[in-house]
Amino acid sequence: MATPKEKGNVVTAIVFDFETGGLDATKCGATQISMHAVRLDTFEVMDTLNLYILPYHHKEGLDKPVRKVVKSKYDMQEESSPLMEYGQKALDVSGITMELLNAKGKELQEVCERIIDFITQNTLSVTSANKPILVGQNVLFDISFLQQIMLYTGLYDKFSKVVDGKKDFWGHFQPYYLDTIVLAKLALDHDPSITSWKLELTAERLGIEMDDAHDADADVVATRDIVRKLTARMRNSDGGSNAVGALTAEHKDKLRNHFKI
Repeated sequence: MATPKEKGNVVTAIVFDFETGGLDATKCGATQISMHAVRLDTFEVMDTLNLYILPYHHKEGLDKPVRKVVKSKYDMQEESSPLMEYGQKALDVSGITMELLNAKGKELQEVCERIIDFITQNTLSVTSANKPILVGQNVLFDISFLQQIMLYTGLYDKFSKVVDGKKDFWGHFQPYYLDTIVLAKLALDHDPSITSWKLELTAERLGIEMDDAHDADADVVATRDIVRKLTARMRNSDGGSNAVGALTAEHKDKLRNHFKI
């Protein structure tokens, strides 16, 4: 679907969205994941991934060392932990049913392995400073579910090696991300008609049509189009002489001389 990938210093944006069985990643299960790999120099969509997730069980003590034990055949037949929460209200919003998940959902281990493979295969940069970054609308919500499923499958360390990020104060890896809510605030906060930063309202303000709100893949399409449009504005304008933070010609010359541009 895309032109051959050329290695270099081009950064890949992994624009992604989850549908879930609720708002709390410590209790609720993820139901659908959609990802688009977008090169940030041209905004070409290189590849897409869209998966339903088979219902899975809750896990306790993920912050504790895991002891390897030999399970009996009986133990392996059924985990004693309860199923993750799949609230009917959340399912109704996304139009996803438990029947659909059981029929078309992929095992969580397979989902996480495919996510990591997807990111790896669409990494263009050969330098660690330009690893792929995560992009989403209200993206911390989606990152919490991404962290959940990677921890549940024991693949978080592997995931941390394929995306850009740093360890936090406690030594936990945190991925770098771009939230379209913040980007929209930077670009559109001067517009008095903007009363909410919801995805569908920002898309409407920018003339972007949404096919099916609250479907993960449709949300990703809208999210990446918002980033593309707002980035184009930044690249094509210096902000204007009356804009907040605009550089005067004199100031630009001083910067050029100082940094020898």
